[in-house]
Amino acid sequence: MKALVLAGGSGSRLRPITHSFAKQLVPVANKPVLFYGLEAIRDAGIREVGIVVGDTAAEIRAAVGDGSRFGLEVTYLPQDAPRGLAHAVLIAREYLGDDDFVMYLGDNFIVGGIADLVERFREERPEAQIMLTRVSDPRAFGVAELDDAGRVVALEEKPERPKSEMALVGVYLFSPAVHAAVAELRPSRRGELEITDAIQWLIERGRRVESTAITGYWKDTGNVTDMLEVNRLVLEGVEPCVEGDVDAASELIGRVVVEKGARVAGSRIVGPAVVGAGSDIRDSYVGPFTSIDRDCAVLDSEIEYSIVLRGASIDGVGRIECSLIGREAQVTPAPRVPKAHRLVLGDHSKVQISK
Repeated sequence: MKALVLAGGSGSRLRPITHSFAKQLVPVANKPVLFYGLEAIRDAGIREVGIVVGDTAAEIRAAVGDGSRFGLEVTYLPQDAPRGLAHAVLIAREYLGDDDFVMYLGDNFIVGGIADLVERFREERPEAQIMLTRVSDPRAFGVAELDDAGRVVALEEKPERPKSEMALVGVYLFSPAVHAAVAELRPSRRGELEITDAIQWLIERGRRVESTAITGYWKDTGNVTDMLEVNRLVLEGVEPCVEGDVDAASELIGRVVVEKGARVAGSRIVGPAVVGAGSDIRDSYVGPFTSIDRDCAVLDSEIEYSIVLRGASIDGVGRIECSLIGREAQVTPAPRVPKAHRLVLGDHSKVQISK
């Protein structure tokens, strides 16, 4: 079995971060989201991985390399533009050959990995196996319609009127039969080759499609809210480890990681929290569920439930919460100006201004 990891896409919901940064490399607890997926694939016993890349190919290649650091053999598969999940299968046809494969969306996060799912696929041998989870707004996902026995009878991509609350999670397993389905597809109303249409093609021809309702935690980290939530979840599992310098005037409470080369002075850090190597925390408060990447500075400031990317600095800011701060960003107080009201009033206006 091989793996096909999708690491293209523009990451429009994470802009402006992703104007200059691959969305799959945004860190969760100071480790790129993509790395969690590659580790899950390795732990499922898969070694050969094809990574579909787009405009951010150079960044993905620099971060992942040949895959040996993960115990994988990585092949890069260029995609000229994001044309749908099924298009990724289409361009990977030669690489995949006649092998079974798992397709994994590189910006998805699944607690517990996929080893059990892969083992079930190997034992039961369906043509396709999908993962489902109940969501509050299925219109943003591929949606599965199930019969009374729980079998998949129909699939639809981002429907305006969903027929169920069961959304497809970004992990799929296929036999080589899916290639015949993909070859028959035409672009959807969204202009893409939809993987849901390929699976529907299999269903309509009597091919066996199985589903598994996910019991663990899953998130598509495509927006800031979900990214912060995944960061919170991962930080819940960190163990305290202090390898950097922490002075006597500082206080570390709970599960706090201070990496080697980081400096903490006159500050209070309440975990779970991670401070990356080379970062400087001075006269500040770092609250729970905050990850601060390498070479950052937090000076005379307060921050909580946030992600700070490499090289960013926060200086003299009273309080920051629920934020994603990009690489090399600088956050400082606004200059003080006298309080004033600026008005453009029409004739016979009446305005009341409190003192």
